Amino acid sequence: MKVTLEKIEGEIIKDNETYILEDNNFLEHMTLSRTFLKPGQSTRGHSHHAQEEVYIFTQGEGTMQIDETKYDAKPGDTFLIRSGQFHRVFNLSETEPCAFTCVFEKYDRSGFDAIYKNN
Repeated sequence: MKVTLEKIEGEIIKDNETYILEDNNFLEHMTLSRTFLKPGQSTRGHSHHAQEEVYIFTQGEGTMQIDETKYDAKPGDTFLIRSGQFHRVFNLSETEPCAFTCVFEKYDRSGFDAIYKNN
């Protein structure tokens, strides 16, 4: 299957006031996920005990937080997240969406694989 970072050919799994989340689960063990973070919003932030992730920014500008460090994020920026690292994305624009594509090992999003902090 051929896809692009902007068009991952997935299924919308969440669409709310914060973001639109699309997952492509074509592979048996990996998920390709795309998030459209709406203006002025941020993800909830989470970590995983035994899972690494790759975040690739494709649209807009924002801030990527990994543990306590915050980085500017713009299209083409790629972030490598180690197991156990807390990560969160902020869209600082009040008018433009921020979009990023993630690659990670499949996990049960409704289970306890992601550990969320109180923000």
